[in-house]
Amino acid sequence: MQEKLGGPARWSPEQISRRMRRDFPDDACMRISHEAIYQALYVQGRGGLRRELTACLRTGRALRKPRRRVDHRKKRMKDMVMISERPPEAADRAVPGHWEGDLIVGTGSASAIGTVVERTTRFTMLVHLPGGHDAVTVRDALATNILTLPSHLRRSLTWDQGWELMEHAQFSVDTDVAVYFCDPHSPWQRGTNENTNGLLRQYFPKGTDLSVHSADDVANIAVALNGRPRKTLNWMTPAEAFAALLAAAPPQT
Repeated sequence: MQEKLGGPARWSPEQISRRMRRDFPDDACMRISHEAIYQALYVQGRGGLRRELTACLRTGRALRKPRRRVDHRKKRMKDMVMISERPPEAADRAVPGHWEGDLIVGTGSASAIGTVVERTTRFTMLVHLPGGHDAVTVRDALATNILTLPSHLRRSLTWDQGWELMEHAQFSVDTDVAVYFCDPHSPWQRGTNENTNGLLRQYFPKGTDLSVHSADDVANIAVALNGRPRKTLNWMTPAEAFAALLAAAPPQT
Protein backbone atom coordinates (compact mmCIF):
# COMPACT_ATOMS: atom_id res chain seq x y z
CA MET A 1 0.00 0.00 0.00
CA GLN A 2 2.80 2.42 0.89
CA GLU A 3 4.46 1.64 -2.46
CA LYS A 4 1.29 2.64 -4.32
CA LEU A 5 0.90 5.83 -2.31
CA GLY A 6 4.50 7.02 -2.16
CA GLY A 7 6.13 5.32 -5.14
CA PRO A 8 5.94 6.37 -8.79
CA ALA A 9 2.31 5.20 -9.04
CA ARG A 10 1.10 7.98 -6.65
CA TRP A 11 -2.34 6.48 -6.07
CA SER A 12 -4.72 8.31 -3.76
CA PRO A 13 -6.02 6.62 -0.57
CA GLU A 14 -9.45 6.23 -2.19
CA GLN A 15 -7.93 4.55 -5.24
CA ILE A 16 -6.04 2.12 -2.99
CA SER A 17 -9.14 1.34 -0.93
CA ARG A 18 -11.42 0.77 -3.91
CA ARG A 19 -8.87 -1.22 -5.89
CA MET A 20 -8.31 -3.61 -2.96
CA ARG A 21 -12.04 -4.39 -3.01
CA ARG A 22 -11.93 -5.00 -6.75
CA ASP A 23 -8.80 -7.20 -6.63
CA PHE A 24 -9.86 -9.21 -3.54
CA PRO A 25 -13.68 -9.37 -3.73
CA ASP A 26 -13.95 -12.49 -1.52
CA ASP A 27 -11.36 -11.60 1.11
CA ALA A 28 -12.85 -9.56 3.95
CA CYS A 29 -9.39 -9.09 5.41
CA MET A 30 -8.42 -7.00 2.39
CA ARG A 31 -10.69 -4.11 3.31
CA ILE A 32 -9.65 -0.68 4.48
CA SER A 33 -11.39 2.64 4.09
CA HIS A 34 -9.62 5.62 2.60
CA GLU A 35 -10.32 7.47 5.86
CA ALA A 36 -8.36 4.79 7.72
CA ILE A 37 -5.45 5.20 5.32
CA TYR A 38 -5.41 8.94 5.97
CA GLN A 39 -5.51 8.34 9.73
CA ALA A 40 -2.61 5.90 9.48
CA LEU A 41 -0.47 8.61 7.94
CA TYR A 42 -0.65 10.78 11.04
CA VAL A 43 2.32 10.54 13.37
CA GLN A 44 1.56 9.64 17.01
CA GLY A 45 -1.73 11.51 16.98
CA ARG A 46 -0.06 14.90 16.58
CA GLY A 47 -1.80 15.65 13.29
CA GLY A 48 1.41 16.11 11.31
CA LEU A 49 1.66 14.17 8.08
CA ARG A 50 4.94 12.44 7.35
CA ARG A 51 6.89 14.84 5.21
CA GLU A 52 7.85 12.29 2.59
CA LEU A 53 4.18 11.40 1.95
CA THR A 54 2.67 14.87 2.05
CA ALA A 55 3.44 15.53 -1.59
CA CYS A 56 1.70 12.29 -2.58
CA LEU A 57 -1.71 13.34 -1.25
CA ARG A 58 -3.99 15.31 -3.55
CA THR A 59 -5.44 17.59 -0.88
CA GLY A 60 -6.08 21.30 -0.58
CA ARG A 61 -5.01 22.24 -4.08
CA ALA A 62 -4.69 25.99 -4.51
CA LEU A 63 -6.88 27.69 -7.06
CA ARG A 64 -5.37 27.42 -10.49
CA LYS A 65 -4.54 30.63 -12.25
CA PRO A 66 -5.31 30.92 -15.95
CA ARG A 67 -2.31 30.16 -18.09
CA ARG A 68 -0.79 33.35 -19.46
CA ARG A 69 -0.28 33.28 -23.18
CA VAL A 70 0.54 35.80 -25.79
CA ASP A 71 -2.80 36.73 -27.31
CA HIS A 72 -2.51 35.39 -30.83
CA ARG A 73 -6.28 35.04 -31.04
CA LYS A 74 -6.76 38.53 -32.41
CA LYS A 75 -5.99 36.81 -35.70
CA ARG A 76 -8.19 33.75 -36.19
CA MET A 77 -6.46 30.51 -37.00
CA LYS A 78 -7.24 29.38 -40.54
CA ASP A 79 -9.87 26.72 -41.32
CA MET A 80 -10.82 25.90 -37.74
CA VAL A 81 -13.77 23.57 -37.19
CA MET A 82 -15.37 24.41 -33.86
CA ILE A 83 -16.42 22.01 -31.13
CA SER A 84 -20.08 22.77 -31.85
CA GLU A 85 -19.64 20.71 -35.03
CA ARG A 86 -18.11 17.71 -33.25
CA PRO A 87 -20.24 14.53 -33.56
CA PRO A 88 -22.65 13.94 -30.65
CA GLU A 89 -21.07 10.51 -30.13
CA ALA A 90 -17.93 12.27 -28.88
CA ALA A 91 -19.80 14.46 -26.44
CA ASP A 92 -21.54 11.60 -24.64
CA ARG A 93 -18.49 9.28 -24.70
CA ALA A 94 -20.62 6.53 -26.24
CA VAL A 95 -18.06 5.74 -28.95
CA PRO A 96 -14.35 5.41 -28.13
CA GLY A 97 -11.60 6.98 -30.18
CA HIS A 98 -12.32 10.64 -29.49
CA TRP A 99 -9.37 12.43 -27.86
CA GLU A 100 -8.67 15.73 -26.12
CA GLY A 101 -5.23 17.33 -26.23
CA ASP A 102 -3.08 20.20 -25.03
CA LEU A 103 0.47 21.08 -24.05
CA ILE A 104 1.79 21.39 -20.53
CA VAL A 105 4.44 24.07 -20.69
CA GLY A 106 7.64 24.48 -18.68
CA THR A 107 9.23 27.57 -17.23
CA GLY A 108 9.30 30.53 -19.55
CA SER A 109 7.31 28.54 -22.14
CA ALA A 110 10.66 27.20 -23.34
CA SER A 111 9.75 23.51 -23.08
CA ALA A 112 6.59 21.46 -23.34
CA ILE A 113 5.08 17.97 -23.29
CA GLY A 114 1.97 17.04 -25.28
CA THR A 115 -0.92 15.35 -23.49
CA VAL A 116 -3.63 13.47 -25.38
CA VAL A 117 -6.47 11.75 -23.49
CA GLU A 118 -9.11 9.33 -24.81
CA ARG A 119 -12.51 10.50 -23.59
CA THR A 120 -14.13 7.11 -22.94
CA THR A 121 -11.30 5.35 -21.05
CA ARG A 122 -9.26 8.36 -19.85
CA PHE A 123 -6.20 6.65 -21.34
CA THR A 124 -3.38 9.16 -21.74
CA MET A 125 -0.60 9.39 -24.30
CA LEU A 126 2.27 11.75 -23.55
CA VAL A 127 4.07 13.32 -26.49
CA HIS A 128 7.78 13.91 -26.00
CA LEU A 129 8.83 17.22 -27.58
CA PRO A 130 12.61 17.52 -27.17
CA GLY A 131 12.93 19.69 -30.26
CA GLY A 132 10.56 22.42 -29.14
CA HIS A 133 6.83 22.97 -29.53
CA ASP A 134 6.42 24.95 -32.73
CA ALA A 135 3.50 24.00 -34.97
CA VAL A 136 5.42 21.68 -37.31
CA THR A 137 7.14 19.82 -34.46
CA VAL A 138 3.86 19.35 -32.60
CA ARG A 139 2.09 18.22 -35.77
CA ASP A 140 4.67 15.56 -36.55
CA ALA A 141 5.02 14.30 -32.98
CA LEU A 142 1.25 14.06 -32.51
CA ALA A 143 0.85 12.22 -35.79
CA THR A 144 3.57 9.73 -34.86
CA ASN A 145 1.78 8.89 -31.62
CA ILE A 146 -1.75 8.83 -33.02
CA LEU A 147 -0.77 6.55 -35.91
CA THR A 148 0.22 3.82 -33.45
CA LEU A 149 -3.54 3.33 -32.84
CA PRO A 150 -5.96 1.27 -34.93
CA SER A 151 -8.17 3.39 -37.16
CA HIS A 152 -11.36 2.88 -35.11
CA LEU A 153 -9.64 4.40 -32.06
CA ARG A 154 -8.54 7.59 -33.79
CA ARG A 155 -11.75 9.38 -34.70
CA SER A 156 -11.23 12.96 -33.55
CA LEU A 157 -9.02 15.31 -31.54
CA THR A 158 -10.29 18.33 -29.60
CA TRP A 159 -7.80 21.12 -28.81
CA ASP A 160 -7.88 24.68 -27.58
CA GLN A 161 -6.98 27.52 -29.95
CA GLY A 162 -3.27 27.42 -29.19
CA TRP A 163 -1.14 28.15 -32.24
CA GLU A 164 0.96 25.06 -31.65
CA LEU A 165 -1.80 23.29 -33.63
CA MET A 166 -1.72 25.71 -36.54
CA GLU A 167 -0.79 22.74 -38.76
CA HIS A 168 -4.04 20.96 -37.88
CA ALA A 169 -5.16 20.58 -41.49
CA GLN A 170 -2.00 18.71 -42.48
CA PHE A 171 -2.25 16.64 -39.29
CA SER A 172 -5.73 15.55 -40.35
CA VAL A 173 -4.48 14.65 -43.82
CA ASP A 174 -1.63 12.61 -42.35
CA THR A 175 -3.73 10.75 -39.75
CA ASP A 176 -7.34 10.86 -40.98
CA VAL A 177 -8.24 12.35 -37.57
CA ALA A 178 -10.69 15.25 -37.54
CA VAL A 179 -9.64 18.19 -35.34
CA TYR A 180 -12.15 20.35 -33.45
CA PHE A 181 -11.32 23.55 -31.57
CA CYS A 182 -12.76 24.79 -28.30
CA ASP A 183 -14.26 28.22 -27.98
CA PRO A 184 -11.84 30.88 -26.66
CA HIS A 185 -11.22 30.79 -22.92
CA SER A 186 -13.35 27.64 -22.46
CA PRO A 187 -11.08 24.96 -20.94
CA TRP A 188 -14.10 23.05 -19.60
CA GLN A 189 -14.86 22.02 -23.18
CA ARG A 190 -11.90 19.66 -22.89
CA GLY A 191 -12.33 18.94 -19.21
CA THR A 192 -10.94 15.39 -19.33
CA ASN A 193 -7.65 16.74 -20.60
CA GLU A 194 -7.64 19.61 -18.10
CA ASN A 195 -8.11 17.17 -15.23
CA THR A 196 -5.37 14.93 -16.58
CA ASN A 197 -2.96 17.85 -16.88
CA GLY A 198 -3.64 18.67 -13.24
CA LEU A 199 -2.65 15.11 -12.26
CA LEU A 200 0.45 15.31 -14.42
CA ARG A 201 1.69 18.35 -12.51
CA GLN A 202 2.59 15.92 -9.73
CA TYR A 203 5.28 14.66 -12.07
CA PHE A 204 5.95 17.87 -14.03
CA PRO A 205 5.68 20.75 -11.51
CA LYS A 206 4.91 24.21 -12.78
CA GLY A 207 7.92 26.47 -13.16
CA THR A 208 10.31 23.63 -14.06
CA ASP A 209 12.25 22.82 -17.20
CA LEU A 210 10.40 19.99 -18.95
CA SER A 211 13.22 19.40 -21.43
CA VAL A 212 15.16 17.50 -18.72
CA HIS A 213 12.73 14.58 -19.07
CA SER A 214 13.85 11.91 -21.51
CA ALA A 215 11.53 9.94 -23.76
CA ASP A 216 11.79 7.01 -21.32
CA ASP A 217 10.89 9.30 -18.40
CA VAL A 218 7.81 10.54 -20.22
CA ALA A 219 6.78 7.00 -21.21
CA ASN A 220 7.16 5.72 -17.64
CA ILE A 221 5.04 8.57 -16.28
CA ALA A 222 2.31 7.76 -18.79
CA VAL A 223 2.37 4.14 -17.61
CA ALA A 224 2.08 5.25 -13.98
CA LEU A 225 -0.84 7.57 -14.70
CA ASN A 226 -2.67 4.98 -16.78
CA GLY A 227 -2.19 2.49 -13.96
CA ARG A 228 -4.24 4.49 -11.44
CA PRO A 229 -7.75 3.14 -10.76
CA ARG A 230 -10.47 5.66 -11.63
CA LYS A 231 -13.80 6.07 -9.92
CA THR A 232 -15.45 6.97 -13.22
CA LEU A 233 -14.28 3.58 -14.62
CA ASN A 234 -15.68 1.64 -11.65
CA TRP A 235 -12.12 1.44 -10.29
CA MET A 236 -10.62 -0.08 -13.39
CA THR A 237 -7.48 1.60 -14.63
CA PRO A 238 -7.35 3.50 -17.93
CA ALA A 239 -4.78 0.96 -19.12
CA GLU A 240 -7.20 -1.91 -18.45
CA ALA A 241 -10.12 -0.13 -20.08
CA PHE A 242 -8.08 0.79 -23.16
CA ALA A 243 -6.62 -2.74 -23.44
CA ALA A 244 -10.19 -4.04 -23.59
CA LEU A 245 -10.87 -1.73 -26.54
CA LEU A 246 -7.74 -2.88 -28.33
CA ALA A 247 -8.72 -6.52 -27.81
CA ALA A 248 -12.25 -6.03 -29.11
CA ALA A 249 -13.08 -6.37 -32.77
CA PRO A 250 -13.45 -3.01 -34.55
CA PRO A 251 -17.03 -1.97 -35.23
CA GLN A 252 -18.51 -2.91 -38.58
CA THR A 253 -18.89 -0.05 -41.05
